[in-house]
Amino acid sequence: MRIDVITLFPAMFQGPLTESILRRASSFAPDGATEDRQDDKPLQIYLHDLRQFGLGKYHQVDDSPYGGGAGMLMRVDVIAKAIEEVTEKLRMKNEDLKIPHRIYFSPRGKKLKQAKVEKLAKNDWLILLCGHYEGIDQRVIDGGWIDEEISIGDYVLTGGELPAMVLIDAVSRHIPGVLGKEASAHEESFSASLGRKKEYPHYTRPEEFRGLRVPDVLLSGHHGEIEKWRKGNLQ
Repeated sequence: MRIDVITLFPAMFQGPLTESILRRASSFAPDGATEDRQDDKPLQIYLHDLRQFGLGKYHQVDDSPYGGGAGMLMRVDVIAKAIEEVTEKLRMKNEDLKIPHRIYFSPRGKKLKQAKVEKLAKNDWLILLCGHYEGIDQRVIDGGWIDEEISIGDYVLTGGELPAMVLIDAVSRHIPGVLGKEASAHEESFSASLGRKKEYPHYTRPEEFRGLRVPDVLLSGHHGEIEKWRKGNLQ
């Protein structure tokens, strides 16, 4: 999968995308490069600084809202240019890529749940737009530059960067080759195999710690009883 992120603050992604599982499983380009990468990583992540598409000497990306009000809005002409250039430059180099699925993070969007994560993971190419200030000009949505608005919860953040990181992390777990053991993503909290319920409790050594013991059934070696116990402890 390829993921392009359009953001005013690309440096925010350095830590989350360059550590742990994502570091091992992804090819990370912080400069928005669009050349084909010659590696076998299952996930390709590219960052694009929205200010590169800004207007005039100072690369303006926002303006005051019509009708008045506090804050600034990100301009439709700047965002449209960014999305179109990112899309067209890559498709010229790689004709096999399909049309990207374009996401904008907004409190008005549908709440991100595991079923949506699994569906998004089936895409070959995502473009994530991170809003800031008071948001974006509504014409970005109405004009067809965005396919879907997504929210990660009923609260307001300062920008779309953190939601983008959450989505990348969640989606990446369902891309073949990202996790060391493919079953890890198949049977976990909110997965279809667990009926969208929370996972059962887990235990490891030592068997007893300060009076707290591992349930006897997990030490029994009886796989049928263990499976029954796990299903009975889903939340």
